[in-house]
Amino acid sequence: MHNIALGVAHGIEYLHRGCDMQILHFDIKPHNILLDETFTRKVSDFGLAKLYPIDDSIVSLTAVSWTLGYMASELFYKNIGGISYKADVYSFGMLLTEMVVRRRNTNASAEHSSQIYFPTWVYDQLHNGKDLEIEDATVEEKQISKKMIMVALWCIQMKPSDRLSMNKVVEMLEGEVECLQIPTNLSYHHLRRDK
Repeated sequence: MHNIALGVAHGIEYLHRGCDMQILHFDIKPHNILLDETFTRKVSDFGLAKLYPIDDSIVSLTAVSWTLGYMASELFYKNIGGISYKADVYSFGMLLTEMVVRRRNTNASAEHSSQIYFPTWVYDQLHNGKDLEIEDATVEEKQISKKMIMVALWCIQMKPSDRLSMNKVVEMLEGEVECLQIPTNLSYHHLRRDK
């Protein structure tokens, strides 16, 4: 899973900074990540993608039909920040979280509403030192999973300005878990419905 996530992160980083124009995908989700027989990762379905000059930090977007659960908060709440490549970072963070925990980012049958808002549930698990319900994982696999979740939490901050760039995501995924910290300013934390 880590190698798949790293390959996808490299692909998105290339879209954002590897071309003469930045390509914003606007639809990063599991269905748009293809794997071949050797698990080579491919980002697919560019139907919603847009081209922008590399130096454009905020872009104008008139209509978006993203997939719920992967849609960045700035597409709902215009007052928290402009639309930029950070929208793809948010979607990647949700994808990364689902990959590690192996469950969808919403759980309508959860006992508590805080479990329904997936990022809060994941943060609580990690912050309280609980396992992320990863069955049959070795100690090394648990460390890698923890690293991936910590990176994901940085990606899914509510405010775009609090999110990482894909370059930093790649750097953190390639680094050691001991060098990472859980975000202290969880800007999505106020959305919790109970606790």
